[in-house]
Amino acid sequence: MNSIAIVGRPNVGKSTLVNRLVGKRETIVEEKPGVTRDRRSLRVVFDGTQFDIIDTGGWTKVAKTKKDRKGHETPVERTLDEKVSLQSEEAIKEADVIVLVVDTTTGVTTEDDQMASIIKASGKPAIVACNKVDNSTRVAETWEFLSLGFGDPIAISALHGLGTGELIEEIEKYFPETAPEEEVIVDDDSFHVAIAGRPNVGKSTLFNKLCGTERVIVHDMAGTTRDPVDTTIDTEMGALTFIDTAGLKKQSRQADNTEYYSSLRSFTAIDRADCVLFVVDGTEGVTHYDMRLLERIDAAGCALVILLNKWDLLNTEERLERQAVAKRELGFVDYAPIITLSALSGRNFDKIIPALFDARNNYEQRIPTAALNKVIHEAQIAHPHPNRRNNKVKISYATQGAVNPPTITLFATQSLDDSYMRYLENTLRDKFDLGSTSIKLRVRKKQT
Repeated sequence: MNSIAIVGRPNVGKSTLVNRLVGKRETIVEEKPGVTRDRRSLRVVFDGTQFDIIDTGGWTKVAKTKKDRKGHETPVERTLDEKVSLQSEEAIKEADVIVLVVDTTTGVTTEDDQMASIIKASGKPAIVACNKVDNSTRVAETWEFLSLGFGDPIAISALHGLGTGELIEEIEKYFPETAPEEEVIVDDDSFHVAIAGRPNVGKSTLFNKLCGTERVIVHDMAGTTRDPVDTTIDTEMGALTFIDTAGLKKQSRQADNTEYYSSLRSFTAIDRADCVLFVVDGTEGVTHYDMRLLERIDAAGCALVILLNKWDLLNTEERLERQAVAKRELGFVDYAPIITLSALSGRNFDKIIPALFDARNNYEQRIPTAALNKVIHEAQIAHPHPNRRNNKVKISYATQGAVNPPTITLFATQSLDDSYMRYLENTLRDKFDLGSTSIKLRVRKKQT
């Protein structure tokens, strides 16, 4: 797939431009630098030409490696801004075409020149998009950017959409048009797994290790991830698409609009996922807000696997206490397996992929109608529904109407008590090995 990287220094309007090109508000835009941090790809189609847009964070100068007295290079502890910048440089390596976004109102800056040098060193074709040209009087100011060495710059206003059509036409020159008969719509049959949890519990470290590369920025400051990022990997058991999400905070603790919209996007990612890997900080144990979030995830109807991370930082007594608390507090999602691990060291990491495929099997399982009704019939004999107003409550028939998750309709003479519904759910879960997924039970009153 053809791809373009949208790069540039902070706060020049890259994310606004991405939103304009994609045609909807896919990225978070706010008038301050540093809102975008990870690089993420978005698929777009213009007049038969299809390509991926890679959105990146603002680039700033990255410190070189240091040398000791013997001349050997030593690692440099990267700041968050430098990690963001390195993500931009990785995007340049990945992309086929680079769009360098600059701010017309400030003119050519040192960072613009340095960014241009990095692009030239990559050997990739590049287009200079001079943003914030909100009126015709500023068009002349764009010619200053000829000095960057990428030919005539294109004047645009990402905010108002001015000049973006011309930019798209320039991009399309680098990509062959896909003929209608050649277009192939490929169904994504991978299992979508959202990695969710509170801030700074190790989600991005886990995501990077699962994907086998530093796909997102990992930093010891809460709130590093802002936008959900999708990456598909192939395993021996099939394809998995991982979605790294922003840390979920209580609304009262969200400092600004950026955190609010990050949370909304995280919940949207959870709703579209087939399964959630919910990460808990093992050093803190299960918190009240963890329980609140798991209630929300359980209501979304997806499969669930819970990870107690940072397990290597606990002693034996602390581990036993954390496990006991988790088992007690998370009884309402007791169907979900709990894995103790260290995302940083890789401890018990090999248990995650098998657990996800068990979850997929549970989530997609279809129960034969005859077997389903036999279990329901036996469950009623073992524990009849408590009589209501001296009338016997009976389930006469059950059928599975859907998968993802298993959704079962019960035809009964009356509505069923919540406690009896839980009893039936636990019975079905046990008989049909539905350990990692929620089950939806619906009751219809049988027509007489």
